[in-house]
Amino acid sequence: MPRIKILPEDVANKIAAGEVVERPASVVKELVENALDAGAGRIDVSVVAGGRRLVSVADDGCGMGREDAMLAPERQATSKLRSADDLSKIATMGFRGEALPSIASVSRFVLKTRRAADDAGTEVLIDGGTLRDVRECGMAPGTVVEVRDLFYNLPARRAFLRAFATEQAHVRSMVLVHAIAWPEVAFRLVCDGAASLRVAPAATREDRLRDLFGAGYLDAFVPVAGAEGDVRVSGWAGVPANTRGDTAGQFVFVNGRPATAPVVQAAVREAYPRLEAGRRPVVFLFIDLPPEAVDVNVHPTKREVRFRAASVVRDAVLSALARALRTSPGASWPGASGGTCGAGGSGEAEDRLRGFDPFAGTTPPPMPPLAPAPVQTRLDPIDEHTFDPRSPFPGIAGPAAGPAGPALRDRTGATGATGEGTGATGATGEGTGGPALRFRLVGVLSSGDAVVETEGGYAVVDVSSAHERVVYERLLRSAAFAESPAQALLLPQTVALGPVEAERVRSFLPVFSDMGFDIEDFGGDTFLVRSLPESLQNVPAKTLLQDTASAIAEAGREKARAHWREELVAAAAARAAVRAGKRLDERELSPLLLELAACRLPYVSPSGRPTMLFTSSRELDRRFGRA
Repeated sequence: MPRIKILPEDVANKIAAGEVVERPASVVKELVENALDAGAGRIDVSVVAGGRRLVSVADDGCGMGREDAMLAPERQATSKLRSADDLSKIATMGFRGEALPSIASVSRFVLKTRRAADDAGTEVLIDGGTLRDVRECGMAPGTVVEVRDLFYNLPARRAFLRAFATEQAHVRSMVLVHAIAWPEVAFRLVCDGAASLRVAPAATREDRLRDLFGAGYLDAFVPVAGAEGDVRVSGWAGVPANTRGDTAGQFVFVNGRPATAPVVQAAVREAYPRLEAGRRPVVFLFIDLPPEAVDVNVHPTKREVRFRAASVVRDAVLSALARALRTSPGASWPGASGGTCGAGGSGEAEDRLRGFDPFAGTTPPPMPPLAPAPVQTRLDPIDEHTFDPRSPFPGIAGPAAGPAGPALRDRTGATGATGEGTGATGATGEGTGGPALRFRLVGVLSSGDAVVETEGGYAVVDVSSAHERVVYERLLRSAAFAESPAQALLLPQTVALGPVEAERVRSFLPVFSDMGFDIEDFGGDTFLVRSLPESLQNVPAKTLLQDTASAIAEAGREKARAHWREELVAAAAARAAVRAGKRLDERELSPLLLELAACRLPYVSPSGRPTMLFTSSRELDRRFGRA
């Protein structure tokens, strides 16, 4: 008996569904793209229970006759290809001929469609891949597809769907990116009977972005325009200070298709100055090139594309972004490591150089002259500070004695308790310290690091890591002891987030409240921030909420549900506070160092970086040959 057999049609369709239909948002994507290819000027999307119970997409496109309506749900049936040659020059949003049959095989599927010239429409009913009925129906010209009970016949796949609110957020994201790509089309999204997104046709992409994100949203962006051969790049780039902790703010469209490619992501990273570790720029990039120059058939869901001349696309994106960041009037933005972006220009040939640095040619600030340190026979009693002697490092204060509180758990997995350390500081000294440990702040390096003299040697303190640790433990104490020292904002801040981000923040609102935040869900994806903890007064509310949403995503669902909730919010807020903070002078550093010494885990930041590096006097003597 032969061992190889042809799979039954229904099994083949379900396998294809596993590639094309990952979740309700995948259904929305395929149906919206079909509507766009049909010439729709208006697309209405409706979901119930996050799309599990119903996904409906209605359009006013060209519609279909009875024969086409019956063929459309068949596998490999498409109106967008006629020969193999067409595969090399795809100019439509969809073409594979697998979306409708795949969706119909895992749902209760209804297709209603009518051409303007027909007196009546056609209704096709399919249940789990089995055709149930074909009949006439009354309707306006266009097409309506209803997908009910998604994965009802595949319980294992249905079990992997997330909560209704999470799936609904992914649906909103999917509608949002298509609304950005097609400003001339009106979009409406209704979730569980309530309008969630509605935009009228817009004259330009800029108008559409302002309709979606607010009138002042593009104020933190610079326009992008450039070309390299047949590749045209346009859009908007966020200034280097306008960054996020993930790539969710990078919107890339290739010939009107929401998609991306590794070469584009690499070009975006290269065009920007050296940003703080983990930060990503925010961009809206529209790349247009001949259809035959791009392969959109790489990924089953068409999320990723491949270019025939990837280097040309890379150079086009890199030079367009670099020129926009460099030559924009009044471009002087903080937040970038390595300098400030100033107005000024260079030729296109220079812009196209590999590794082009938009900050090249700027003059760094001069370093302060090195002054000889005063000779002292003892530590100055005015500047010295006395600490609890319990410390794993000689001459560096250990955690201050005080009321025992709950153990503090870091993102690194370490738990701090009185008198304990992580050993992650690179200390080289020995001993346990004496009964009267003191330190004296010597000064601040050009890097911003603080140099501290101790009785046992000296330490270099990473001020940003120290600040992050201090703010982190302040927030955790607020949550642990129900203390919420907060300060009302002079004017409440309205913060609009992406759909998925908003859902993550919404699930953490009680934790925010325990830490001293006053945040109100303002409807849709918008929040109203009325007050912040005292230690976060200088941090933009939007940055705080975005970073928290990113931290939740990185930690995963299980950690976010359990004891990590407070730690996630505190760590994200602390990192945001460090980025928003200014460089501290010596007068401001002493209180920070005192508070660091009182922390339960002062030697490492919440993100796992050491806060200080200690070198003992014994090690100095050995290196200088005095030992």
